[in-house]
Amino acid sequence: MAELKTPQELGTDKVGKLLIRYAVPAMIAMLASSLYNIVDRAFIGHGVGTMALSGLAVTFPLMNLSAALGSMVGVGSGTMISLKLGQKDHKSAQMLLGNSVTMNILIGVSFGLLALIFIDPILRLFGATDVTIGYAREYMVIILAGNAFTHLYLGINCILRAAGHPNKAMIATIGTVLLNTLLDYLFIMVFQWGIKGAAIATVISQVLAFTWQCFQLSDKSELIHLQRGTYRLRGDLVKNIVTIGLSPCLMNAAACFVVLLINRGLLKYGSDVAIGAYSIVNSFGFLIVMMVMGFNQAMQPIAGYNYGARQFDRVLRVLYLTMFFGTIVTTLGFAITEFLPGMCIRIFTDDPELTAIAMTGMKLTFLVFPLVGSQMVTGNFFQSIGMPGKSILMSLSRQLLLLIPFLLILPRYYGINGIWYSMPASDFLSVILGVSLLIPQVKKLKKMA
Repeated sequence: MAELKTPQELGTDKVGKLLIRYAVPAMIAMLASSLYNIVDRAFIGHGVGTMALSGLAVTFPLMNLSAALGSMVGVGSGTMISLKLGQKDHKSAQMLLGNSVTMNILIGVSFGLLALIFIDPILRLFGATDVTIGYAREYMVIILAGNAFTHLYLGINCILRAAGHPNKAMIATIGTVLLNTLLDYLFIMVFQWGIKGAAIATVISQVLAFTWQCFQLSDKSELIHLQRGTYRLRGDLVKNIVTIGLSPCLMNAAACFVVLLINRGLLKYGSDVAIGAYSIVNSFGFLIVMMVMGFNQAMQPIAGYNYGARQFDRVLRVLYLTMFFGTIVTTLGFAITEFLPGMCIRIFTDDPELTAIAMTGMKLTFLVFPLVGSQMVTGNFFQSIGMPGKSILMSLSRQLLLLIPFLLILPRYYGINGIWYSMPASDFLSVILGVSLLIPQVKKLKKMA
C-alpha cells in the first residue's frame, strides 16, 4: 500500500518560507477570483450597457448571502481539518471532508430553490427598479440554478489548501477564470446573449472546475481524499464546522445587508447610475481585499496546524509576517485609487456620468485603506486558531455595528458623498477594536510559547 501523504512541513519548515510558498498560489488564486468578477462586469459594461451593469450590482447582496453560507462550510471545514492534522487525528480530518461535501450540496440546493421562488421581491428589496430588474433577474436565475456547484467548488478549494495542496487550489481557480473569460467573450460579444451569457459562462466554468477537483481528491494515496462512509452527517463535526465557519458567514451576511443599504441609499440620493458606480468601486476594493485574503488563506493552515501542535512561537511568527504583507497590499491599493482612479474605471465603462460618480466614490471609499490590511489579518487569525467569538465580533463590528449607523446618518448631511464617507469611518474604528483584541492574545501566546 502506498504511503499516505501528509502536510508535516507545516510544523517543521521555516515559517517565512511556508507563508510565501502557500501565499503565492493563494494570492494568484485570489487575484484570479477577483478578475472573475471584474471580467464579468467589464464585458457587461462594454458589451451590454450601463443599466445592465447597474442590474448586476443589484444582485450583489443575494450573491453575498449565498457566499456567506458557502464560506461557513468551506472555511469551517478547512480550519478544522488543519487543526485535526496538527493533532494527528487523521480519521476526523477525513470525515470532515465527506461531511463538508454533503453540507455544501444540501445548503446550495436549498438556498438556490428558495431564492428562485422569491426572486422578484428579493431583487426589489435590494434596490432593483423597473429599469434594472430585468437584467438582474435574467442573471440570477441562471446563477441560482447552478448554486450547488458554486458551493462545492469554493468549499473544496478551501479543503485543498488546508490539506497542504495550495497549488491545486490555485490551478482550479485560475482555470475557472480563464474559461469564464473565454466564454464571456464568446457568449456576450460573439453570440450576443447579453447578461445571461455572463451567468452561463460562470456556471459552466465552475462545474468543470469542480469536476477537476473531484478527480484530484480521488487519489487514495492522499490522507485526505473522497471516500465512502464519510458523507453521512455527524452532529459533532457539523457543529464544529458551523462554529468555526460562523465568522466568515456572518461577515458575508452582514455584507449582504450593508450592500442593500448602500444600493437603496444610492438610489435615494443618486440614481440607477450611482448603483453602477458602486459596482465599479466595489470591484476594485474586492481585488485588493482578495489579495490580502490570499495571505490570510496561506496563514490559516500554518497557524491552525501549529496551534494544534502547541508550537506557539511559530503561530506568532506567521501572524506578524501576514500582517506585514497585508498592510503592504492595502497601502498599494490606497495609492492606486487616490492617484490613478480613472485608469481603474475605464476598464468597466466609457460613460461620462458613470465615470464621474465612480471617480468620487473611489477616492473617498479608500481613504484609510492602509490600515485595513492589519484588521483583516487579525480577524482571520482568531478564526484560524479556533477562536470564532473574537473573529465574529470583528466581522460584525466593521460590517454592522459601525458601518450601518454611518450609512443611516451621514447621507442625511452629505448626500451621496455621505455613503462613500461611511466606509472609511467604519474601517478606522474597526482597526482600533482589532488592536485592542489582538494585543492581549499575543501576550498570552508569548507566555505559552
